[in-house]
Amino acid sequence: MTTNPDENLIKNGWLEDVWFHVDNLSSAHVYLRIPEGADWTFETLPAQVVQDCAQLTKANSIEGNKKDNVTVIYTPHSNLKKTKGMATGQVGFHKDTLVRKVHLKTRENGIINRLNKTKREEYPDLEKQKTIHESKTLKEAKEARMERERAEKALEEERAAERYRKKHAYDDFFSEENMQSSETTGNIEDDFW
Repeated sequence: MTTNPDENLIKNGWLEDVWFHVDNLSSAHVYLRIPEGADWTFETLPAQVVQDCAQLTKANSIEGNKKDNVTVIYTPHSNLKKTKGMATGQVGFHKDTLVRKVHLKTRENGIINRLNKTKREEYPDLEKQKTIHESKTLKEAKEARMERERAEKALEEERAAERYRKKHAYDDFFSEENMQSSETTGNIEDDFW
């Protein structure tokens, strides 16, 4: 049995992927995978990247490609909700507040032509990629948590040492070495009369 490509992408997308679709029309699902090392998030995607993905989504919609003034919606993959009874390729959202819209007046052939020049067709094992990515992400999160815990422990030890120093700052003040007997210094009271 062959799995629908859209369903496979919905099932095996990464949480930080960004999903694009023409609003209220049948269209391809376009997924943006944030490049490794890029400091982009869903909230900070460069406007040109959003425009490129929106144009690509419009161009791959049979109905949307023929129309002017279409809206393309996009959201993080983690916001996609697939429930039983939904049609193939159909999704909902966990939070509507995480859905953004881009209005496209027309198809921009310059953008589509530029993107088509770099087009590559690949058929990766999406489930395997997701498993590897999640494993790597969990390992990085664990290492970051352990580093945070080490730093917090070192800071607490430093604070405890400082509290001890403050509490015991005068412990040696009255030691025998620091005390001078009245025999060696004379009668201190005589100095004040």
